[in-house]
Amino acid sequence: MNVIQHLASNMVQSIRANRVTDLQHSAEELGHHFLYAYCGQAGNKDDVLQAIGKAFGFPEHFGQNFDALYDCLTDSVHRAGKQNGFVVVVEQIPYTDGFDRDARETLIDVFRDASDFWAKRQIPFRMFYSFV
Repeated sequence: MNVIQHLASNMVQSIRANRVTDLQHSAEELGHHFLYAYCGQAGNKDDVLQAIGKAFGFPEHFGQNFDALYDCLTDSVHRAGKQNGFVVVVEQIPYTDGFDRDARETLIDVFRDASDFWAKRQIPFRMFYSFV
């Protein structure tokens, strides 16, 4: 059973009862990119962005800031050619002195903005996240 077919094609939500393996299989069934990052060891903004950049295969010049994250999720991928869709999972986003509530909200907003970018191009972009 494809666990994402019944969901909106462009959304950002808590992972809830979804299992990462089910999301990955659903992405594969649909021919979508599956991007996964685990941030459970991250303690600050640089750590979080480094974990995401490394896991997603961002280029060496990735600036490790929220604007660079948005650019890598949107413009650089869009220029790479036709895209079928994306299923993105970021697990264990921390809540620390170095990555507080505002930083968490900004990170999620970047993914919402990326989802909106892809929605305008009629490309599915579903992002799932969990917090520590």
